[in-house]
Amino acid sequence: MIRWTAVLAISFSGLMPLSSMASGVVLTVEAPSGAQVFEMDDLRALPAETFETETIWTDGKQTFTGVPLSELTAALGIEAGVLEAMAINAYAVEIPVSDAIDGGPVIAYERNGAEMSVREKGPLWIVYPYDSDPRYRTEEIYSRSIWQLEKITVKD
Repeated sequence: MIRWTAVLAISFSGLMPLSSMASGVVLTVEAPSGAQVFEMDDLRALPAETFETETIWTDGKQTFTGVPLSELTAALGIEAGVLEAMAINAYAVEIPVSDAIDGGPVIAYERNGAEMSVREKGPLWIVYPYDSDPRYRTEEIYSRSIWQLEKITVKD
């Protein structure tokens, strides 16, 4: 179940980190309309895509399964702007919503059929199908491939 929550104000107050508020929450999406939190089961309930690709961070072909970024943005009514994706170590990247297309990146929650630990770049990793299109094999796209993802903020 997807949960709308009012934790946004609490997290900004500095009382506690958002990730500490609910141990099952793996992703928070903050949009102008409010914050939405996802547990792993929530993400698994959304349409999934699986593809095989090589990455510059792993050896050989890897199989990734996750929520297509296009599905997540559509489910949340996000049609334009920029997604600021943040990792658990506060590393952040900007991904244009225009990247959220069919056959584009996924928010992967499995690699080679298993959930990913933090040590393995999980539990969430934005992965593009690098082998499917030469445009996905650029420094710009590689820089958007954030692992240990925990938060997305929608910006105009």
